[in-house]
Amino acid sequence: MKTNILNKYSLVLLVTVLVGTSCTKDFKDINTNPVAYGPSSFDPNYTLTSAQLTYTGSIDFAYDTWRGNLIYSATMMQGFSTVISYWAGDKYLLNEGYTAAYWGNGSVGAYIEQVRPIVDVVEYAKGKPKLNNVYQVARIWKALIFERLTDLYGDVPYSEAGLGVYTGNFTPKYDKQQAIYMDLLKEVEEASTALNETGDAVTGDVIYKGNIAQWKRFANTLMLRLAMRLTKIDEATAKTYVQKVVGKTMNDNKDNAFLAHDAAGSRVTQNRNSQVLLGDGGQENYYVKWSKTFIDFLKNNNDPRLEKVAVTQLYLTESGKAQNPLYVTAAAAQKGMPNGKDLSGLAGRDVRQDPSFTSFSDYSSPNPAMIKQNGVTFILTYAESELLLAEAAQRWGIGGVAADHYKNGVAAAITFLGQYDASLAISEGVAVSYANAHPYNSANGLEMINNQYWAHTNTMLDFYETWSNWRRSGFPALTPVVYPGNATNGTIPRRFPYPVEEGAKNGANYKEASAAVPGGDKLSGRVWWDKQ
Repeated sequence: MKTNILNKYSLVLLVTVLVGTSCTKDFKDINTNPVAYGPSSFDPNYTLTSAQLTYTGSIDFAYDTWRGNLIYSATMMQGFSTVISYWAGDKYLLNEGYTAAYWGNGSVGAYIEQVRPIVDVVEYAKGKPKLNNVYQVARIWKALIFERLTDLYGDVPYSEAGLGVYTGNFTPKYDKQQAIYMDLLKEVEEASTALNETGDAVTGDVIYKGNIAQWKRFANTLMLRLAMRLTKIDEATAKTYVQKVVGKTMNDNKDNAFLAHDAAGSRVTQNRNSQVLLGDGGQENYYVKWSKTFIDFLKNNNDPRLEKVAVTQLYLTESGKAQNPLYVTAAAAQKGMPNGKDLSGLAGRDVRQDPSFTSFSDYSSPNPAMIKQNGVTFILTYAESELLLAEAAQRWGIGGVAADHYKNGVAAAITFLGQYDASLAISEGVAVSYANAHPYNSANGLEMINNQYWAHTNTMLDFYETWSNWRRSGFPALTPVVYPGNATNGTIPRRFPYPVEEGAKNGANYKEASAAVPGGDKLSGRVWWDKQ
């Protein structure tokens, strides 16, 4: 146990110093006498900070973000487009190493970098009244971590995951996704109820700085999202849990959950999306663009977000990484790049032969203010909450008026951009005017709501969530790309296959879970809640 804690602190201390939390009072003691930090003196706040940071992506050069969020999710959902050959998701090709990246291995990925630290916090703080709020926040954060893991893969190790150092079991069973979801809902509800605004300070919290009222609203918003994920498979449970959170979710954009990164910490603390999209590891800066599908959606609706999130003429040469300070933000100049294209020279495939092509600089890139090294990673937002409440009202007539929630959600999805950078701010007046000009219509309400959810999560750069909600809702009605040799028979992928490495490390459990995937353990298979 002591060895585990000391190894963990070598990472946690580095992360905590660089992120700049308030938990600094013991740095001198830890650094001069680290052996003194054992089970009786361990402060779980440090490890909570680490788990919050690593949820935004691996400290190893955005290992999972690059592959899972960008190479696959962003392009499959036609938020981004690229002609880079190894961006397999744009063409529905299977790169088993990339689809396994979020799960990870013995050194990087969600299980080692997210699950293990948050389980340590939960296990240490459990049953200690003086750490009640730390414990409840950790339970909520653990649910957030596992929501994404199970959404990406389906049945995954959950109840026994991260407990090897405590139980000696290093081959955890794969829990059924249905059981995982039921437990996530229970955990978040219990933790939210048990949070105490007059209780212990959560000093390691870099999201809300220990604001317990905001954590309650975050928990209820997360519960709403978990519940709505079940609309296709278990509508009764979805409706029950939505009713529980009515009036308790996020109030406005001030409740948005995001982590502000620190450029000084190099790859450990810098924004993960920025590391990739600035071209730190390749030519993504020049060849990754907003998709034609996304830009056309904003353009066709005269959306005020267009001239904030998209720019042309940002990078003028393939070899240079310097940004052109005279990049163009004018809405009329924006042009998305079609998905499913390459640089093969073949007719019908090479983007340079597409009617839209003039130069790569003429295609729209993300605004530099969205991908700063010290920028923010958005985790959960008020706009998501309001759009989901709009859907609940439309489906079941609960939680208020669908049109009101929809208007609130659309306006918030416009004004939240200022949290990236002041230069991206759009006034409340402009946002409300846009929402009034595009009123809710219940006849196609579900499509309107989920189209806006897609647009919003695209601008959050949370393409994991974009993909999950698209699989749940079916909106927007994306046209699949046609590319030879794809792994899905020309359909948009529905899940990530299990890592092949699991066959060697956790063979019996892996084989059972792999055999149980509806549609097969492949890109076209489905998770439990993604009912066909």
